[in-house]
Formats: sequence, C-alpha cells, structure tokens
Amino acid sequence: MAPYLNMPIRKIAISTGGGDAPGLNAVIRAATLSAIQRGWEVYGVRDGFHGFLLPEQYPNGGLIPLTRERVSGITHLGGTILGTSNRNNPLRYPIQLPDGTIEEVDRTDEIVRAFRLHHIDALITVGGDGSLAIAEVLAKKGLRLISVPKTIDNDLDKTDVTFGFDTAVGFATEALDRLHSTAASHGRVMVVEVMGRYAGWIALHAGVAGSADAILIPEHPYDIHKVIDKIKERDARGNKFTIVVVAEGAVPVGGHTSVVEREKGKAERLGGVGEKVEAEIHAISGKETRLVVLGHLLRGGSPTSFDRLTALRFGAAAVRGLEEGQGGVMVALDPPHVRYVPIEEAIGKMKMVPMNSDIVLTAQDLGISFG
Repeated sequence: MAPYLNMPIRKIAISTGGGDAPGLNAVIRAATLSAIQRGWEVYGVRDGFHGFLLPEQYPNGGLIPLTRERVSGITHLGGTILGTSNRNNPLRYPIQLPDGTIEEVDRTDEIVRAFRLHHIDALITVGGDGSLAIAEVLAKKGLRLISVPKTIDNDLDKTDVTFGFDTAVGFATEALDRLHSTAASHGRVMVVEVMGRYAGWIALHAGVAGSADAILIPEHPYDIHKVIDKIKERDARGNKFTIVVVAEGAVPVGGHTSVVEREKGKAERLGGVGEKVEAEIHAISGKETRLVVLGHLLRGGSPTSFDRLTALRFGAAAVRGLEEGQGGVMVALDPPHVRYVPIEEAIGKMKMVPMNSDIVLTAQDLGISFG
C-alpha cells in the first residue's frame, strides 16, 4: 500500500471524462453525498481535466464546489453537470508549434501539480478506457484516486456491466420496435447503425430484443451475400421486409473498420458502415432500403433504473474505497457485490462479445443471421 493511502482525507475532487453516458450525474450525486457524510469537502473538475489544463478559460481554477444542494435532483438527468471531453488527451496533448506542425506532449504532471495546488487529497475519476489509461498514469505519479467505469459500449473488462449500457440498449430496442411497422408497411429493408465502437454488445442485445433479422458485429466479420440470403429467405416466406442491425465497428470479411475522422489528440471516430451495408443490399438485391443511424441518441436521455442504481452503487463504493485506503483501482460490478480491481488489469484488454455466449446462441436459434 502506498504511504499516502493512510493519510486522512479532507477534500476530494470528481471528474467525468470521455463520451457522456446516462448515469454520470447519479455517480456524482452518490459520491458527493457519501463524501459529505464523512465530513469531506467535494469539488468537481470542469470538462474532464480541461479545468486544470486550461484554467484561464474557467472561473475558480476549473473547480465547482459540490454541495447537497448542487447535486439534489440530478440522479435522473442524462449527461453530466461537470461537463466532459473526449478531445485533447493529456497523455498526448496536441500543441501547435511555431511552424504550424502539431506535437503531442504529456501534460499529466500539470494535472498532479494542480491537485497539489488546490490541496485536493483524492480524486474520483469517471470514464471509459481512455480515462482509465490517464488515471493509471496519474496514480503512478502519486495521485490518490479511484476510477469508476463508464461506457455505453459495455466493452470494459473486469466489470460485469457498465452504467449507460442498459439505457442505450433500451432506446435502440424501442427504435427497432418503431421501425418494424414502417418497414412492414413498405416492404423495405431497414438498416440500423448503432454505437459500440469495436465491440458488438449494443447491436447484439438490442438486435435480439428488438427482433432483428440480421445483426452485424465486429467480433464476426460479415459476408454481405449471407445477409442477402437472409433477405431472400424472408421474401420467399412472404415476409417482404427485413431489419438489419449494424454495429459501427462491424467489418466485412477481408475488410476494414469504417472511420470518419482521425486527428491527433482525439480517438478515431467510427461511422459509415451502415451506409455501406445499405448501399450494397440495394445494389445486390434491388430491394428498397433505408438507413437509420441512431448515433448519439443512444447517449442521451434519462438513465434506466438499472443504470441509476449501478451508478449510485459505483459512486458510493468509490468513496468507501478511498476511506478504506484503496488507490489506483477501479470499482467493478461483480453481482451481487461491487469490488475493486487494479486499473492496469481493467485496461489490459477490451471485453468482446464471445461468439459462443448464450445470447449469440439464442440469436442463432431464432434464425438471426450474423452475416
């Protein structure tokens, strides 16, 4: 155990980084109230770590006092009252040089100095794999912290599930329910692209729950001709419409992930695979096709009760962990418990959909095609 972990805590900070997800505000509320119960002061860092890296752009040094009043009534709200950012990673922060070129530099030492300057004893950082990688470096540099896993993609290892995932799946399923009626009315093929990055959890769960006919996920490269075969099979049975769910990271056999943006200091942005699949289906089958990209609609809105409860449990567990002397760890759901795992283990690998999992087998038994 690091020597600083035995020191008393008087003041903590909370930061939310990466893409937003339903349940972030519930984490903030739970952590704030749990800390206040222990007599600690609580502050929120603005917009990820931008509050510390760009202090001239924020009042009060980029910190927001978090009180009972400020976190009252926020559990059900989407987004984050602190703001977030998935740009300008402090591990590879883009700096423009005099000649106009961009150089990436490590600014994590500045973050550590800012915490010392503000006399903050510990940090609760909420985020996905990118935020966890930053947290691991900060912890190794002596910052006392605990991470809370967050991603609608459910692709973080060492935790049974992440909050935001259930809300995203619920919305995607509702969208599929609505699309069934219009697809059936016009005899169309509806291609629905969902988020998920390089894992197919959202596409799989929503596709099965929403009675999709084909589900294309990154874990199983697809053959578009097998999708066409499924469409023809349905046509032959008198079902003139087909619902195809496509994860944004899905790849064709022998092909590559579709990327719409690559810039220094930012994670590559996936997208465009739904458009390709829709165009190929129309070109090969001649069927009338339509594309629906759910995109950021999956990130917004009020969290489900499951996501609220998971987020509240994570926030409270993070404070308990700090009180118990934990540091450099991530809280993880291991039903029925929340436990702590070293951050370096949590980011060791991405959690992918096992093709022999029960949900995949159920889909296959239902006749759903994976291309």
